[in-house]
Amino acid sequence: MTTVLPTRALGTSGMDITTVGFGAWATGGGAYEFGWGPQDDAESIAAIQAAVTGGVNWIDTAAVYGLGHSEEVVGRAVRGLPVGERPYVFTKCGMVWATRDEVPRRAADPAGIRRELDASLRRLGVERIDLYQVHWPPEDGTPIEAYWQTMLDLKAEGKIRAAGLSNHSAAELDTAERLGHVDTLQPPFSAIRRDTAAEELPWCAQHGTGAIVYSPMQSGLLTGGFSEARVAALPADDWRSRSRLFHGESLRRSTSLANSLAPIADRLGVSQGAVAIAWTLAWPGVTGAIVGARTAAQVKGWLAAASLTLAPADLDAIASAIAATEAGSGPARPPR
Repeated sequence: MTTVLPTRALGTSGMDITTVGFGAWATGGGAYEFGWGPQDDAESIAAIQAAVTGGVNWIDTAAVYGLGHSEEVVGRAVRGLPVGERPYVFTKCGMVWATRDEVPRRAADPAGIRRELDASLRRLGVERIDLYQVHWPPEDGTPIEAYWQTMLDLKAEGKIRAAGLSNHSAAELDTAERLGHVDTLQPPFSAIRRDTAAEELPWCAQHGTGAIVYSPMQSGLLTGGFSEARVAALPADDWRSRSRLFHGESLRRSTSLANSLAPIADRLGVSQGAVAIAWTLAWPGVTGAIVGARTAAQVKGWLAAASLTLAPADLDAIASAIAATEAGSGPARPPR
């Protein structure tokens, strides 16, 4: 039996989504620039299906995750579920590659977006994408007016249900909104990476735009399970082994902040990761949080976040810990 989790309206898209969604970045595996190291497809499918059974009603993936492989695995997992239990599937375009050995580049020319959409539909095995997003502002010279109009056209043609932007600024959202409504924004957001709370989340709240934040546990840093030894043991094709966030003073500050979540987690009977996720959900403008998992057991570790409400005293304690550890940047507490 599928568990029922709280939902929030995804902007004006007509979709109500659970407050946590399954993030399929690691499902793509390793052996490319942004990989997470080796990943077993059967474990990925089991994790996705455990999330859906646990009540999650949406999956976030992207064409670039595993260079198409994540979408293929998500497609297989969704097709293995009863039709009435299948979740919404969200994916992204705008990161393109020619070979597995090259670093994917940011491109969003209109013809390219249409080619990417066709490829994603094939890999996912669906006739329509529930939410299609431009992954990053492009570096190929395509103006936002050109690629956003293409996204609006795809929505009008019925090929996608909703159109959104990922990793775009408030100024870029303003430009897009003048052409047609931005259904969603997908920004990074965690107790470490907080800058989007200053402008982008308030923008979403003011414009009826859904915000689905990614990396609420900061790619594992806020789970309480990271140390210098753990980082040293990461495989070479796990992007975290090369990230400054996972080394030196940044790692020490982040692990100290993660440790400060432990007393709150113990008192509430949840994991530290669940507290980190619930912190993001406490902010005005946030619709849902994208949470990754490589196994069904990891899913069970964070599902409680969907129904977890942090008390004002908890939010105060976390803000104090952010100040004391000097981890990350950005506003430290939701408005009272």
